[in-house]
Amino acid sequence: MKVRILGCSGGIGGPDQLTTSLLVDQDILIDCGTGVGDLSLEELARIDHLFVTHSHLDHIACLPLLIDTVCDMRGSPLMVHATAATIDTLRSHIFNWAVWPDFSAIPSAEESYLRFAPLRVGEVFELDGRRVTALPADHTVPAVGYHLDSGVASLVFTGDTGPCPELWTAVNAIGNLRTLIIETAFSNREAPRANISKHLCPDTLAKELEMLAVPADIFITHLKPGQSEVTMREIEERVGPRKPGMLRGGQVFTF
Repeated sequence: MKVRILGCSGGIGGPDQLTTSLLVDQDILIDCGTGVGDLSLEELARIDHLFVTHSHLDHIACLPLLIDTVCDMRGSPLMVHATAATIDTLRSHIFNWAVWPDFSAIPSAEESYLRFAPLRVGEVFELDGRRVTALPADHTVPAVGYHLDSGVASLVFTGDTGPCPELWTAVNAIGNLRTLIIETAFSNREAPRANISKHLCPDTLAKELEMLAVPADIFITHLKPGQSEVTMREIEERVGPRKPGMLRGGQVFTF
């Protein structure tokens, strides 16, 4: 499997500040933030499956534009995999004809350009030998992370989450884990904001990583623009022996 980071910022503000989206091989997206906008028409049209972590705008911003742009270039519906709660939010607040047309009913419900596929934590999707599994997360809206398994090695993307012991139970059961991408949205000075919004800061990240019992290369995502340098310094001070790196747009993981 090949994972290309299209966007990994916790906000906008320049060419390097694109919000969350990961392209898996050529046909799978994990989240659909503003980073998707840099793909070509041909690349957009090749995407068959989108796995959404949760309904917040920075993770779904390009979904309405994606399906509108390439619907007539595709021979099959775009499958959007998400929790039932996230799908309800997308239907009610995005694809509702007021904010955006309901592409799950265009040109008809039977032959729509977009289809929703509810998933549950622990559920495994096998796509041409690749396995995608929803992982527990604890956020202000229903959310999941994802475990990507090529059969040779695995990558875990936590999505947005605060402290979540159930996540580590699942992660520690992965025998071939190679890469962990975990969010740390705020610096320690913003700890109250992190706590109320169910994100991590360096202090809570350190406590979470104490529960990680398997080896992995660790990368930090969802850093807020303007706080990334201080946040990474604090992470180095708190969890330096694990050598976490800053996730960057354009980075590629092959496993």
